Amino acid sequence: MGKVKFKFIDLFAGIGGFHIAMSNLGGECVFASEIDAHARKTYLHNFDINEKDFNQDITKMNIKKIPEFDVLCAGFPCQPFSQAGKKRGFDDHRGNLFFNIADIINQKKPKAFFLENVRGIKSHDDGNTIATIKDIIENRLGYSFYSKIIKASDFGLPQLRPRTFMVGFKNDEDKTFEFPQAYEKLKYNMSEVLNGKCSREIGFTLRVGGRGSKITDRRNWDSYYVDGKVVRIGPKEGLKMQGFPDNFNMPVSQTQAMKQLGNSVAVDAIQAVGKKIIKHI
Repeated sequence: MGKVKFKFIDLFAGIGGFHIAMSNLGGECVFASEIDAHARKTYLHNFDINEKDFNQDITKMNIKKIPEFDVLCAGFPCQPFSQAGKKRGFDDHRGNLFFNIADIINQKKPKAFFLENVRGIKSHDDGNTIATIKDIIENRLGYSFYSKIIKASDFGLPQLRPRTFMVGFKNDEDKTFEFPQAYEKLKYNMSEVLNGKCSREIGFTLRVGGRGSKITDRRNWDSYYVDGKVVRIGPKEGLKMQGFPDNFNMPVSQTQAMKQLGNSVAVDAIQAVGKKIIKHI
């Protein structure tokens, strides 16, 4: 890696999709947090990070001990906000992990944040969830807030994977941030991923559950017709669909590897938006 252009932290880090994307843009990861033991194993296998800078449980950490950083990255779980909790704010976390992110932004005051969540967060709880997040970020934390649903296939990867990306900045008076334009072409298609003529150019969204459903099942996401035969993707193909580099290794069982890939972010989509964030700050 060349000269460090910015520092970032990687919360709900999974196996490190944000880490790869932001490092590719010249960033240095100074702190990460991930509670799942199997995902931690994969992360530590692929990245050079001190154990002291790799937190296990975001709800139990000392925010003061997080090193200074410029960008907070987090692919956090989506949870509803209770009406009572919304009004009480930071005094009542109610197990909602977004408030842990908000606490870190509140105390560390980074230049920017970059959050990723499921597409459904936009309509979750009749729109209350995203409205609460926006309200907290703008009115309590004093940051700008931009959100857009982006597909992995918008940025070259052969996978649908629509996800809500949320971005914001401190001291953002001019409000000129724009999400990047989608690429015109895929980097590679499913035929190239599967080394044969595949019936689909763009693959299904990788998921955590429902693996091994029959190819005719509407819930199927991991089986494809290749050269007329049914082929089921494994971790090697999943890594390629998510944009991970060829030298990325998963030292876990196939079951765990597929679960981790289903939970991961699409690297190229993160990197395209990350590039715009770095330019903006």
